[in-house]
Amino acid sequence: MELTKTLSAQVGISNACQSLMVSRATFYRSQQPPPAARPLTGRRSGRALSEAERAETLSVLHSEEFVDRAPAAVCATLLDQGRYLCSPRTMYRLLAAQGEARERRNQLTHPHYQAPELLATAPNQVWS
Repeated sequence: MELTKTLSAQVGISNACQSLMVSRATFYRSQQPPPAARPLTGRRSGRALSEAERAETLSVLHSEEFVDRAPAAVCATLLDQGRYLCSPRTMYRLLAAQGEARERRNQLTHPHYQAPELLATAPNQVWS
């Protein structure tokens, strides 16, 4: 950009940018000071759950009735009871923040399959 700056003083910005095949917008942007990094303000959405609502939702998810059910099923059951805490997706987010977002039912683990070892000691003993 320094070459463009010195050349633009002699022939003009438009001609300097055109001869060096640099966009004029790039030239002008390089002349601007870098924008200050925007500080993270930590603002939360107005629709975000409060800490009390989060605690209530987690206590419902950890209750004996819902401990082994998916958040979509929990939300549907609560709606049948006339209660709405939050969306199923929010329940998944809360569980993930607690490190509990996984299959909530006990899963059967299958033993590792051992492939049979076929050993032929003579011709025509093993066919596959």
